[in-house]
Amino acid sequence: MARDQQHARWKLSSTLAIICVAILAPLARAQGTAAASSISLAEAIHRAQANEPTFAASVAAQKTAGINSYLAKTALLPTATYHNQMLFTQSNGTTNKGGEVGNQSQPIFIANNAIHEYTSQVSINETIGLRQIADARVASATAARASAELEVARRGLVSTVVSLYYQVSAAEKKQRLFAEALQEANGFTSLTQKREAAREVAHADVIKAQLQQQQRQRDLSDADVAADRARLELGVLLFPDPRTSYATDEPGPPPMLPAQDEVHRLASTKNPEIRSALAEMRAANAGVLSARAAYLPDLALNFNYGIDAPQFATHGRPNDVKNLGYSISGTVDLPVWDWFSTQKRVKQSEIQRDIARVGLTAAQRRLIATLEETYREATAARDQLDLLDQSVHLAAESLRLTKLRYQAGEATVLEVVDAQNTFLSAETAQADGVVRYQAAFAALELLMGTL
Repeated sequence: MARDQQHARWKLSSTLAIICVAILAPLARAQGTAAASSISLAEAIHRAQANEPTFAASVAAQKTAGINSYLAKTALLPTATYHNQMLFTQSNGTTNKGGEVGNQSQPIFIANNAIHEYTSQVSINETIGLRQIADARVASATAARASAELEVARRGLVSTVVSLYYQVSAAEKKQRLFAEALQEANGFTSLTQKREAAREVAHADVIKAQLQQQQRQRDLSDADVAADRARLELGVLLFPDPRTSYATDEPGPPPMLPAQDEVHRLASTKNPEIRSALAEMRAANAGVLSARAAYLPDLALNFNYGIDAPQFATHGRPNDVKNLGYSISGTVDLPVWDWFSTQKRVKQSEIQRDIARVGLTAAQRRLIATLEETYREATAARDQLDLLDQSVHLAAESLRLTKLRYQAGEATVLEVVDAQNTFLSAETAQADGVVRYQAAFAALELLMGTL
């Protein structure tokens, strides 16, 4: 008898300990969450943009393309150089008696003008040709494409952050739901034990309740792991240490869906994939023009002003000749024969243009399909929210009535367990439904360019 009483006290103590853990664990997690800093969705997106390496690479590519466009445009402008040179050449032993500055020794190299030659000139050069203009157009289109690709990368990153952000919220809510389910299972186990002690039910009811209780303990453990995993995945994008404690905002009331016509209008005008494909098409057309420009000549202009004399002075001695002056030259080179290299380059550029045209039409088709898919997904997710709320209400009412019937001896333990499972499934489905709609609505905002 003493052994039975001791066993009964041990079971009662174990049950009370489990109930205390189930009640205090959610409170402890809630207190820890309250102490952590709260991160809004907008702040999470901002932090991710500063930490994500792929997005950083897209930013760098966009800046580099902008610099290349600037350099291509400056190539159309004249350049100025201040040239200074002193040249000494060995004498050949003869004297030039007809020089402008008197008798001078002749240099040993006929290409040089004097034994001592000083050059100090400003040189301005300009090359005018169709190729330079076409290359500037290519660089400008490439910069526009890089800007569009940066927006594509930004939207992809925002989509990832939104998904992870709401996954964290859903995982934390599921933690609370499984903790409440464990508390419900603990209470039902206690109820079956009391009814067994009163000889109202068989020991099989206690076993079934304990199995349900153990299942809920495992479910809560898995929910804790899933919540930690979701928090770490988002923390990788937000903090230097992914283990940093933080809290996310609870999802607000479901926002209203915009009209489908408005979604199509904004998405068609602000879609970065279309802008990227159009920029690629412009770059390909300019590439064809640049290749064809090799058939035409370039005009090179040169203007020099300064001195090029045997003395470093504006006037030479002894005759006081004028050393300071200017010269102007213009050069035109006509392409005659290059073994069909220009023709092949034109053919290459036309092939690239055809590829760009196919990419543009493919991007347009993909936009139409994405718009339809995303809007239908958001519509279905919105319509299911009310159904999920009703399911939770009905499942809760079913569980309450089934437990009353069980206490009155009119229902079996299997019916109660089934009602508990149905209620938990309805609550978790509701949490997933909220995340599904929030993610679908965010996808629409990204397509419209409002997020």
